[in-house]
Amino acid sequence: MSTLPRTRRDARGLRVLVTGASGTFGRAICARLASQGARVVGLDLAPGDDEPVEVLPCDLTDDTDVSTNVAAALDRLGGLDLLINNAGVGGPAPAEHPPSAEVRRQLDVNLLGTWRTTAACVDALVAARGRVVIVSSRMAVMQLPLAAAYGASKRALVAYADALRLEIGTHVGVTCVYPSAVRSPIHDSTAAAGLSLEGMSAYEPLDGVVDTVLRAGLARRARRDLTTTRRGAAEFFLARHLPRLTDRVIARTLAARVRGDAFDGAAPAAGVVRRHRAAP
Repeated sequence: MSTLPRTRRDARGLRVLVTGASGTFGRAICARLASQGARVVGLDLAPGDDEPVEVLPCDLTDDTDVSTNVAAALDRLGGLDLLINNAGVGGPAPAEHPPSAEVRRQLDVNLLGTWRTTAACVDALVAARGRVVIVSSRMAVMQLPLAAAYGASKRALVAYADALRLEIGTHVGVTCVYPSAVRSPIHDSTAAAGLSLEGMSAYEPLDGVVDTVLRAGLARRARRDLTTTRRGAAEFFLARHLPRLTDRVIARTLAARVRGDAFDGAAPAAGVVRRHRAAP
């Protein structure tokens, strides 16, 4: 019989709500928590047919849909001990271009979707002295080029978490988790636009992200921020304390990719390519 570390709570019987429950991260998180005895309900725009837990269809960009489905989930669970805000979308969005429908979609899902869901759960979380885990991104602190909307939404998400922690932290723990890149369909639209992350970001295993999300949710004392790898921890530290250095590293990597013709034919990167090739 295994024993839990003193620093970790038993997942058995915990009432958990997970957003983006049918995606790569969400499905793995739900399955892991359910296997440990937690009672889990998910929310997702398009639930699959073989989910490991019950997943309610929910559009996180719709105020009424969020309110209705969060209420239904809490009714099924009988309260809430842990909210995992995992839902997120990405896609190409150069900062030099005017905000597009794609930009608004990412901000609405990644930032406002989390805000809507959390607000609908606050009373239940306070009553249970529960926990909120927000899946942010390394790009919240270390922005990559040509993906301004994703980085902006994730950085704003951290600011939201900071405000939430100040307001409800007497009763509810709030933790941000910072994954780097994991191979998943979230990158498909970026790759289709000719803006692949290959060479710009090191991929990490999914299991490490899931481990860290569970550590955030099940720790006896809430941590403020958690990275998912040692490399991620180093990048997080450098981006917070030596941002000019990380800017230079990313700028050099971008320049090398332009010289290697990585973005040739990619319309969103046309301005970047033109300026780099015109530079002395």
